[in-house]
Amino acid sequence: MTQPSSGDPTGQPDTPAEPVAPTAPPQDLSAGPSPTALQPPNQQDAAPRRRRGALIASITLAALLVVCTAGGVIAFLTLRAAEQGEGAEEPTAAVDEFLTAVYQDRDATKASNLVCSAARDDSKIAAKVAEVEAYAADYERPYFRWTPPTVDDQAEDRATVTTTVTMTTADEKTAELPLRLTVVEKKGWRVCEVAGG
Repeated sequence: MTQPSSGDPTGQPDTPAEPVAPTAPPQDLSAGPSPTALQPPNQQDAAPRRRRGALIASITLAALLVVCTAGGVIAFLTLRAAEQGEGAEEPTAAVDEFLTAVYQDRDATKASNLVCSAARDDSKIAAKVAEVEAYAADYERPYFRWTPPTVDDQAEDRATVTTTVTMTTADEKTAELPLRLTVVEKKGWRVCEVAGG
């Protein structure tokens, strides 16, 4: 009894396979290489490069979006904090409160809270209050008052207000200082600029 060959599980003897004739029609080589022709090994497909470029662009855009969003949130919170508290209801009231803080109370912190964020510089406000205090120290019991503030020009969110500050002393000396103040409406009216009249 003959043992089947170990190479063929069907028990058939090992015989070389006959070549099979191709069944596909011959190609016309005059039209150029077939679409499935192999490319030389040193050329790469352009699709992965495009995908890589799109991926890099997407990551860059996402990072830029995160940075811009974070910057926007920080700016919003900074501006929101800058205008905390309520401003005055009217431009003239803003000027009156500011002059009271500077000339009568001589309180730089209170005056700073009455100034718009664009013009707020705590060191300059403190210096101005100190200047008024030093000026007043040269006289006997000085008293500051001002004429009722008058609106000279007003738009929806900006007004120009004028007044004259007068200092009188116990020995009847007087000094006057005309002022022109620009006030803006940001969560209430606030002083934004002070100039001599």
